[in-house]
Amino acid sequence: MNATFKLTLSMIIFGTIGVFRRYIPLPSSLVAMTRGLIGMLFLLLVMVLRKRGMNCAAVRKKLGMLCLSGAAIGVNWILLFEAYNYTSVATATLCYYLAPMFVILASPLVVGERLTAKKLICVLAALLGMVFVSGVLETGGGSSDLKGVLLGLGAAVLYASVVLMNKQLGDVPAYDRTIVQLGSSAVVLLPYVLLTENLGALTFTPGTIGLLLVVGVVHTGMAYAMYFGSLMQLKAQTAAILSYIDPVVAVLLSALVLREQMSLLSGLGAILVLGAAVVSELPSRRRKAA
Repeated sequence: MNATFKLTLSMIIFGTIGVFRRYIPLPSSLVAMTRGLIGMLFLLLVMVLRKRGMNCAAVRKKLGMLCLSGAAIGVNWILLFEAYNYTSVATATLCYYLAPMFVILASPLVVGERLTAKKLICVLAALLGMVFVSGVLETGGGSSDLKGVLLGLGAAVLYASVVLMNKQLGDVPAYDRTIVQLGSSAVVLLPYVLLTENLGALTFTPGTIGLLLVVGVVHTGMAYAMYFGSLMQLKAQTAAILSYIDPVVAVLLSALVLREQMSLLSGLGAILVLGAAVVSELPSRRRKAA
């Protein structure tokens, strides 16, 4: 399977998760924990079938950072899934895709990367777009889905922290890293689920179990396997730009499948958020010349 096709397909799959979450009548914490557990087991199975072992020495060396980033992934999923409950899938996803902007802002302090004028302008454009998407200008701050916007932004901050932590995990192979992180997310969320949810009162129909398996196997295990498999063969710039297929698919499905309305101002905000994110990834003329 072509690397570009694999990455594109994984982004399309990621973009559909909001629709699937809408039809799972279970708490977000339980869905997130199950996603991490099933995804980890699927990736372990892939490694066994490929007769490939884990780099235990590299994992042990970075175990603390792996577990911390895994916990951040788990809480990030809870916030994102909760955002879907309070606002449209499109709005929640666009809030989530402010994560690259947060990474840009934090990079000078965390990893010593220079903040260029172009990237600063992109951050400001994305933040302006987020104000439009949130609906605060149209409702004066009383929007019923403002909680969803804040949850989506919280998920974005956590995802940005995961990206920055992953920059410190260069010695750990991608599959090994993801398996440990997914497993850590499930382990960290387990006590929270047991303490906050009355599992005996929940109804697990065949349809609900089927959707959980789809989210765990397809949206996590298979999508991550294709994603990491393609990253090894593609240029970083190509991978970064293709990653924005995810929010575009989410926005389209929000309108076409869930029939969620988007105002003209929110549409303009979506263009600003996605446009700023893509432009920030494009190489500058100076780098092209070099």
